[in-house]
Amino acid sequence: MSKLPYFVYILTNSYNTVLYTGVTNDLIRRINEHKNGIGSKFTSRYRVHKLVYVESTESVEGAIGREKQIKGWSRAKKVSLIESVNPEWKDLSDEL
Repeated sequence: MSKLPYFVYILTNSYNTVLYTGVTNDLIRRINEHKNGIGSKFTSRYRVHKLVYVESTESVEGAIGREKQIKGWSRAKKVSLIESVNPEWKDLSDEL
């Protein structure tokens, strides 16, 4: 039996001024929800739908722990994480 992957992701708005960290077991569905304004009240209100960072894990506990860790970081540390894999802040959902 294979384990489902879980994803920790960071979204931003078109100006890269707002950062939102989330977790899901279905990345494509969740990103589509955010893009269609049904992902969360926060992402809908601030138009946060550009996927700029994603990582996967095999356990939901690991994903939730990582999400909490990232949420506790300063903005500068989150920006550093994003730029370590996506220096141009491209919308990674275009590649899904």
